[in-house]
Amino acid sequence: MEEPTPAVRPARPEDLPRLVELIHEHIAYERSAPRPPGLAARLGPQLFVDEPRQWVLLAEAPGGSVVGYAACAAEFSFWDARYHLHMDCLYLADGARGHGLGRALMDGVAALARELGLDHVEWQTPDWNEGAIRFYDRLGATGLPKRRYGWPV
Repeated sequence: MEEPTPAVRPARPEDLPRLVELIHEHIAYERSAPRPPGLAARLGPQLFVDEPRQWVLLAEAPGGSVVGYAACAAEFSFWDARYHLHMDCLYLADGARGHGLGRALMDGVAALARELGLDHVEWQTPDWNEGAIRFYDRLGATGLPKRRYGWPV
């Protein structure tokens, strides 16, 4: 029997509760500090507007349950004097990994970049996330030797 094709689609307002669940799973997976309450209330108005500046693609398992997401925004590179698509997050729930959904999400991200007229995608992953690094290397992506900083102001 043929394996079901992974499904990737844009997030819709009714997906917000599940998206927030996945975000909290992702935060825990990356060993990051919990975020303040009210994520859905802050996130929804940024995503579901007439002219969004952020986009979220969802991965669906066969049967339609949402098991992952990729979150993106256009970002300007001064060195290149052009915009690229920055993939801020890519996450698949534990049981959803290894079934082609990560590749389907990345294909969706590439299609989104093309749709927006962008020809380059960038992202980061923790240096301890060897599974993600192997996955990105298999895609043909190139690692960049930089460290990401945050500075509360």
